[in-house]
Order: sequence, then C-alpha cells, then structure tokens
Amino acid sequence: MLLPQPLVHGRLVSRYKRFFADLVLDDGREITAHCPNPGAMLGVREPGQGAWVSWSDDPKRKLPWTLQLVEQAMASEKSALVGVNTLLPNRLVAEALANDWIPELSGYATVKPEVKYAEASRVDFLLTHPDWPPCWLEVKNCHFSRAPGLAEFPDCKAERSTRHLTDLAAQVREGHRAVALFIVQREDCETFSACADLDPAFARGLDAAAKAGVEVLVYACAMSTQTIQVARRILWTNAHLTGI
Repeated sequence: MLLPQPLVHGRLVSRYKRFFADLVLDDGREITAHCPNPGAMLGVREPGQGAWVSWSDDPKRKLPWTLQLVEQAMASEKSALVGVNTLLPNRLVAEALANDWIPELSGYATVKPEVKYAEASRVDFLLTHPDWPPCWLEVKNCHFSRAPGLAEFPDCKAERSTRHLTDLAAQVREGHRAVALFIVQREDCETFSACADLDPAFARGLDAAAKAGVEVLVYACAMSTQTIQVARRILWTNAHLTGI
C-alpha cells in the first residue's frame, strides 16, 4: 500500500484529546495533525519522538495534516518505524487477500467487508467459497512493543475487542471458520502476545477463543516512508496466561 506522498518528518510535541497531535516539523513549522488512532498509543506518543505526517489539500478537512508513522527507539536497536493509523489495517488486509499474501486465507471466491453478525457487531471481512464453510475474519491493529522483538495487544482496556472474540467463537460453534488476524504495523517483531497486565480479560478471552477453535494469525508488515505491506507471519505465544 502506497502511503500519501510525500511524507514530511518532524517531532512529536503532544498527542491529546485522542485525535490531535502537535508536532514541530524539521523546517521549524509548528502544526496540529489529525491522529487517526483513538487508543492509548503507548510507546508512540512521547514528546520528542520522530514522526511522519501527510498533507491533504481537501478543503473539507479541518486539519490538513495526518499523523502516519512514529519512530520508536528500542533498547540496543535503531528506531523502528511504527504505523499508527488505525484506518490502514483493513486496507492492508484487503490488499493482502487480493494478492494471496496470507496463505492461510487464500482461495476464497468472495471477500465482503463490514458484514453484520452476532447481536451488535460487524465482522471486518466475510470470506466465502461454494465448497467451504464461511470464514469470519476480524482484524486488529497492533503497534505496541515494550521488549525487543515482542509485539503486544492491546495497549489499554479493549472490551470491544474481547466481545469480538466471543462473537467469533460463536461462529465456530455454528460450524463456520473464524479468524482473529492481528496486523503488526512494524517490522522489528518476531513474536506476539496478548498484553495481560493491561487487559487480563482480553488475554483470557483470546486463549478461550483459540481453545474454542478460533484461529489466531499474526502478520508483521514491511515498513517504509513510502509503503506499508503485509509481509510475514510471526509467532503467537499464549505464555502470558501463566499466573492469571
């Protein structure tokens, strides 16, 4: 996926009110950018962090700048580019499905986005094939990393995501296929874990969903200031459940 070009580099000053981020660009301009991420953004909201923003000339927009990438320094490693735009994972997955970049999800005849199911949910994608059970695919964005090589989700309480796991498990009981797909918008991680210390209910819910037959897939992205692309599967470990 091509990011809006060209991206402009600066430094974070403050992220506030969920959808606003103040930055100082490298040329000295002070701007307020739209922050398309309602989450806690732990690790990618610190003052002084490098960041990349895009510009839109759409006259209907109140904020022409959009925060796209943040540079997170990890211990003993160079800074990692981290995608913070939570609107991108579904687009990345749609691109990956169209190009068969996720082997576990290839071969389906149709891919429908945003399909209503359960009592009050919309699944991100419904994959169908005339000879196979339908596949209910829920996509989660992941940017959080506190230890080298380890991606974690969530970075705050995620009751809605926990409910989605319950909804997926219900589809399995109906004889369908259900998949929870975590898209890690960074390329410096090799393993993935539920973040039990910040949301133990989600960690338990993910384990319960997996035991019920929900497939857990985690894919990291190839990152640059030009493109983001779903690239490779990384290992999910449920070792976080020890002691919960």
